[in-house]
Amino acid sequence: MNNYLSHFTLSKNSGSYSDSDSDDDVSPRERDQESSKGFKDFCVKNIRYATIGRREIEIAEQEMPALISLRKRASQDKPLKGAHIVGCTHLTAQAAVLIETLVMLGAKVRWCACNIFSTQNEVAAALAENGVPVYAWKGEGEQDFWWCIEKCVAEDGWKPNLILDDGGDATHFMLKYHPAVFKKIGGIVEESVTGVHRLYQLSKTGKLCVPAMNVNDSVTKQKFDNLYSCRESILDGLKRTTDVMFGGKSVSVCGYGEVGKGCAAALKGMGAIVTVTEIDPICALQACMDGFRVQTIEDIADTADVFITCTGNRNVITRKHMDKMKNGAVVANMGHSNTEIEVSSLKTKDLVWEKVRSQVDHIIWQDGKRIVLLAEGRLLNYSCSSVPSFVLSVTACTQALALIEMFNAPEGRYKQDVYLLPKKMDEYVASLHLPQFNAHLTELSDDQAKYLGLQKSGPFKPAYYRY
Repeated sequence: MNNYLSHFTLSKNSGSYSDSDSDDDVSPRERDQESSKGFKDFCVKNIRYATIGRREIEIAEQEMPALISLRKRASQDKPLKGAHIVGCTHLTAQAAVLIETLVMLGAKVRWCACNIFSTQNEVAAALAENGVPVYAWKGEGEQDFWWCIEKCVAEDGWKPNLILDDGGDATHFMLKYHPAVFKKIGGIVEESVTGVHRLYQLSKTGKLCVPAMNVNDSVTKQKFDNLYSCRESILDGLKRTTDVMFGGKSVSVCGYGEVGKGCAAALKGMGAIVTVTEIDPICALQACMDGFRVQTIEDIADTADVFITCTGNRNVITRKHMDKMKNGAVVANMGHSNTEIEVSSLKTKDLVWEKVRSQVDHIIWQDGKRIVLLAEGRLLNYSCSSVPSFVLSVTACTQALALIEMFNAPEGRYKQDVYLLPKKMDEYVASLHLPQFNAHLTELSDDQAKYLGLQKSGPFKPAYYRY
């Protein structure tokens, strides 16, 4: 275990900070923890937060009716009975609703966080109090992060057969350090663009020896979570951390995929002057027709007030770009990976890091110029604000159905490759959310269905259809 910990440890001079809600700085790993029922298989910030966390989960449940509906419909059949799931996702109230749904559907789970800043400590405590093995707290160090994944992957007597991943860390950790365990996995469900990219890399190199489901590119994930969630949460994260007024500000949104579209629309609605950077001519043309200027980061590095990365790539904003930025520029990332901003290039002797508040750092140049870096370049909305529960209900339903599909699929249906969620399931997830809006679908007549060459119950669009 020491080998992988040393491999992923940041140096002491890294400038990394932790956030904490507790009264002391003692690591949760150094405490003996036990729930009120004598349960000990967990490590959270403080189990005393459980009551508050339960209220947070109950609030989320009110905004996640489709997941609750799925829970009620399938709880008798227990479609996940026998499933042993390693979960590595953002550990929020919305994730807790999913986790407890999976348990009610028959699964056994062990859960950790995919991001060191996104865990809601109260929610983690509530899950632990309810008997869920959860290893996560806000402000984990790098060693803590990998230790938590180890506890969920390779605990004595635990034989996982499914992975629910967000970013690919649990998948790659298991593949590298526990290959024998990895080979027995029946399926991987991955929901982030970064994690999906890593899965396709494994597939191309012949290292993906188990089937995987790409739910990030399912319609219900792309068109709802990526777009609407980011459209609502980007402003919340920026306002909470910077108190900046966006009317008239020059903002650069790097990437015009669904996340970039949501961010750009929200900022434009606040009166910001938004410029988009893109590598894809199709996305660039979409940005132009939506009323945005398309330029390179080099063109605007010295004039923009706010920079938001949404690409899933690495080194989109480099030290060279930040050297050109004007005093007070705000830099943040809305993509999953913390590689989009070249934060490592800022950890040098010629720059000073000054912590302003939780998740807000001033990076000060020798001439006195300073930029504002949010969440150390990690995912802004999960690190600094909240995300809308209703939209996350769509994603959570997609994840749950993908896990059920992978677990119950006949042998041989899924090979050692990466698959998309079947469109019929996408449509089912959407249909579960329509009653919340009192929406009523029109039903095809027999003649209409025959004319279109469709089944009356769907699927209604071919696989190549772009919504």
